[in-house]
Amino acid sequence: MSLRFPKWVLSVLSIFALVAAFTFSQASSASATINYGEEVSEVAKRYVGAPYKWGGTTPKGFDAGGFTQYMYKEAATKMNIPRTSASQYKIGTAVKSNELKQGDLVFYATGKKGEVSYVGIYNGDGTFTGVTAKGVKIIKMSDKYWKDRYIGAKRVIK
Repeated sequence: MSLRFPKWVLSVLSIFALVAAFTFSQASSASATINYGEEVSEVAKRYVGAPYKWGGTTPKGFDAGGFTQYMYKEAATKMNIPRTSASQYKIGTAVKSNELKQGDLVFYATGKKGEVSYVGIYNGDGTFTGVTAKGVKIIKMSDKYWKDRYIGAKRVIK
């Protein structure tokens, strides 16, 4: 015994079956989350070439602490961090160099030995973005100058 249905009935039943399947199945909810460290790093890279200015806190001219302060405020973190590299070193959680993540602050003694006087934003590939006398640059942490002056790193993004 076989049942015969008109083609349109089969089409309607198929559509109802699909609708029921989509309605009652568990749909995975897609949600985008921001990795704030990556975002801070990427925003900082956009300013490569901006000029150096002693005491500078804007794209018209940055010093090291002014640059990192501006980037954290400008990026999606919208964080207010202290103005100078020395005061930035006093916040956050210490991070070992082999545990660095994008957006971490890396600190150096470019003046008096052992005294924090410089800060940059870690990029995640052995480089950081920071301000030199030649302006904002991407710098290799392994360069002798920087390697010899490295003091430590802090994570200020939760």
